[in-house]
Amino acid sequence: MNIQGKRNIWKDYQKEIATDRYFYVRSCVRQNFFPGSEKAFLRILKDELSRDVYENASHTTCSGIGYHSDVIPFETAMTMVARQFALMTESGYENFTTSCITSFGLYSEILETWHHFPEVEERIREHLLRATGRTFKKPANLSHASDVIFKFRKEIAGKAKHRLINRKTGNPLKVVEHIGCHYSKMFPSKGVGGAEYPYVLVGMIEEWGGEVIDYPERRHCCGFGFRQYLVKANRGYSLACSKKKFESMAPYKPDFILTNCPGCPMFFDRWQYALSEMEGITYGENGFGIPVLTYEELAGLVLGYDPWDLGLQVHQVTVDPLLDKLGVDYDPSAKFTGKNGIDLGKPEPPSFLKFYQNE
Repeated sequence: MNIQGKRNIWKDYQKEIATDRYFYVRSCVRQNFFPGSEKAFLRILKDELSRDVYENASHTTCSGIGYHSDVIPFETAMTMVARQFALMTESGYENFTTSCITSFGLYSEILETWHHFPEVEERIREHLLRATGRTFKKPANLSHASDVIFKFRKEIAGKAKHRLINRKTGNPLKVVEHIGCHYSKMFPSKGVGGAEYPYVLVGMIEEWGGEVIDYPERRHCCGFGFRQYLVKANRGYSLACSKKKFESMAPYKPDFILTNCPGCPMFFDRWQYALSEMEGITYGENGFGIPVLTYEELAGLVLGYDPWDLGLQVHQVTVDPLLDKLGVDYDPSAKFTGKNGIDLGKPEPPSFLKFYQNE
């Protein structure tokens, strides 16, 4: 196949991503577990890239977790999402950008449903009008927040304070990228690269100097799976899924894991701790785990943001060894100091997983 032919085929795996004026909606999971990520996203878009990003204080959950857990009917979920679109319309925006992968998948599913079944859309419009007095326009562009960072990856590289290079060896850092299942497995055309060749995180890693690691379970679920975890009796399956991933990637000695789903970093981070306590095993170097980052946290580190402002101290797998490899200048004593200067106290060390650099 000639190179032009390859380029023509690759065009089918691209998507349109708006360049400005974003109506941004947060994630229920991310703002609770990794709140610094969404703050970093807004800072990067507004301060570094001078883009117009708007949030509405009346925004609520999209109901995605409830819908995928069979708690909320699809009709109800569609009406709640229609309200989100109404808030966007009332605010004068048309480019809808969401922090959550599950929300992104749900919005995509609803828009596809309305496209093929316009009578359903009309019924939902009636529900919304009767319940809230609102109406809405559908988004002109629907993107996940990782799409937006991917879109501006070159601009971020141009402002970079740190490249994904090991300062001690001069070699590219080895990175495992993990794509949230609801990003492109549900509707491949909605994600950069589709379900087979998702490129949204790979593009960031390569542009910022890192090396992407391929391994057998690269596209395996992180272990969340909603009912795998939400139903307590199923949590062993959730843990087993994550362990399968760790066992598969560990021989390649990745420097960190990069994710674009709110749930995935939580499970990769927390389950490494759980597995170390249950089985006495660790997957990183020298008894440490493999650090797990969101794409916003990584972009922030590349741009030179303080790791504690990014909230990296709340990770259960410590990021300190990664910061040292990157050459990040950070204050270890400030790691557990609040904004008001009060010492928040150090977490109790795990039994096996190393958490402090001096262990």
